[in-house]
Amino acid sequence: MTGLATILGATGFVGRRLQARLTAEGWDVFAPAKGDTSLFGRDMGLVFYCAGLTADYDRRPFDTVEAHSTLVSHLVQAGRFEQLIYLSSTRLYDGQAAASLDEAAPLIFDVADPRRIYDLSKALGENITLTRTEGRGAVARLSNVFDWEPEAPGFLSEWLIEAARTRVLQLDSSPHIARDYIHLDDVVAALIAMAEKPASGVVNVAGGELTSNGEIANLFLTAGWQVTFARDVSPLTPPRADNARLRALGVAPRPVKDVVRHYLEGLNA
Repeated sequence: MTGLATILGATGFVGRRLQARLTAEGWDVFAPAKGDTSLFGRDMGLVFYCAGLTADYDRRPFDTVEAHSTLVSHLVQAGRFEQLIYLSSTRLYDGQAAASLDEAAPLIFDVADPRRIYDLSKALGENITLTRTEGRGAVARLSNVFDWEPEAPGFLSEWLIEAARTRVLQLDSSPHIARDYIHLDDVVAALIAMAEKPASGVVNVAGGELTSNGEIANLFLTAGWQVTFARDVSPLTPPRADNARLRALGVAPRPVKDVVRHYLEGLNA
């Protein structure tokens, strides 16, 4: 399957890799610059909505709302697309009292918590995508995406990048913190699969299991690195995001420990 694809947020972490993959497969990729409103006056084909804020959302609350909700609202009003895949986050499950959650689970937010502006703005973007696109919208809820390309964001990405520089790692975290990780290439494969099926509703684009920092550190220790943690806290474990819908699309994310082990073997080669 090829055709016209529009990527909003093509300069971001996921958008860059997705654009490279689609271009290599023969897609006609349109990647408008941030703030380019001319896109609303043209046919956009298949839209991948990768725009958003992550680490600095609390410092830039109004930009967060613009990126997660306002822009997608304008895009849907323009209506000049065949399909819309909106990238959201399994962070929307955090704080809920459940060991595992699938896409049908109701979302619960404390509207008085200023840090929930990320969750609430993403949830509004999801709602617009699912209810105002006449069946042409789907949502990909991404878990913790990692890679080792330069400046890849996120704790595990930074850890892997640093491992290529030094064998002695001092990490500002705790071995007891557990997250659901998925590699960037598996995310791209999932987004393309959602387009090709096509998928409807919400899909958890997640590894499907929680892995602690301590488990990952053991891989480093076995491979010859020294790893220490600055903290020893045991926060509440987030719910595991069920990824059965993703697997039904033919995408089986590689376990994070397998990916990390292979990466370290490459550094040791």
